Amino acid sequence: MADKFIHIVSFNIPLPANYGGIIDVFYKLKALKDEGIKVILHCFEYGRAHNDELLNYCEQVYYYKRPKKISKAFSNLPFIVNTRSNKELLDNLIKDDYPILFEGIHTTYFIGDKLLKNRMKIIRSHNIEHHYYYELYLNETNILKKIFFKKESEKLNNYEKNVLYANNIAAISKNDNDYLFSKYNKSFYLPAFHPNEKVTTKKGIGDYILYHGNLSVNENIQALQYLADNVLDNIDYKIKIAGNNPSKSFTKLLLKHKNVEIIKNPDDAEMKNLIENAQINLLITFQDTGIKLKLLSSLYLGRHCLVNKTMVNNTELDDLCYIKDTPEDIIESINQLMHVEITDELIENRKTILNKYYSNKKNIKILINQIFQ
Repeated sequence: MADKFIHIVSFNIPLPANYGGIIDVFYKLKALKDEGIKVILHCFEYGRAHNDELLNYCEQVYYYKRPKKISKAFSNLPFIVNTRSNKELLDNLIKDDYPILFEGIHTTYFIGDKLLKNRMKIIRSHNIEHHYYYELYLNETNILKKIFFKKESEKLNNYEKNVLYANNIAAISKNDNDYLFSKYNKSFYLPAFHPNEKVTTKKGIGDYILYHGNLSVNENIQALQYLADNVLDNIDYKIKIAGNNPSKSFTKLLLKHKNVEIIKNPDDAEMKNLIENAQINLLITFQDTGIKLKLLSSLYLGRHCLVNKTMVNNTELDDLCYIKDTPEDIIESINQLMHVEITDELIENRKTILNKYYSNKKNIKILINQIFQ
């Protein structure tokens, strides 16, 4: 049987795999390799170094400059697309006739090019990007960034019709799949790929609550501000807040609360340890976009997961979490769960549901069947 090859065009270099979208990219290409598919990876440089470890998973790796000139912001094209328009990418894609997986609408500058007309092309949708940028606009306080996010949302909304050049779209959430299919009559649901292979929840009782996430993005800043204003001073337990790049001012604000500890820029091993040993993983979001990969990590590795409804919308994971939407209910649940050992029944339920919906081995077969049909 002949080898099967695929081009993957990534919006960034997928190692280290330490934030949402890039985690999905890396563990997807790893799953493809495990199934014997040979990957030719194309990466746009975006604040990350070249990484030779990628050659353990890919036949070839190409890197492309991403010039972020201010003039790129004044085009009718979205900035995230227009800055990923390196002609070398097209030159490399036309060296063969292998299928192409575009990671995010960001990477689709060449998708409508006549030289790719007869190629199998799949877009991995990580978000409905114009919805995502509109949320950024609503939550931003810096006036220049606010203007940029609003214009980018409008441009992305107009650009989105270019998905019609793709044979299909792999939507990361059920909400996104419904939206894309109703609008373009093409899309299939492909859950997020992630580093977890089995549930390893520890028995026993921990002595702290954990909130984790990228501490430099507005979504998490907004969630922590909400907790700081409404929850932190009303509980008597240690709260560890772990994540990348918190600002000095935000760190200072959080540390005003006597029971808070900040863990800045933990590596993978430290983050895993924090999730595993927490009594409660507290996960709050006000952005109903995609699937939060930190939720999956908390369910595979951690004990109790206390979330708000937005965190689990259309994830099939409601039954595995305690869902509370008011500060009073969150506080009450914390006071209860800090003394309750997680049950064997709940752990087994996690294994069943996570294996059904979020198994990398199962879900990569869905993608392979779509690409090589």
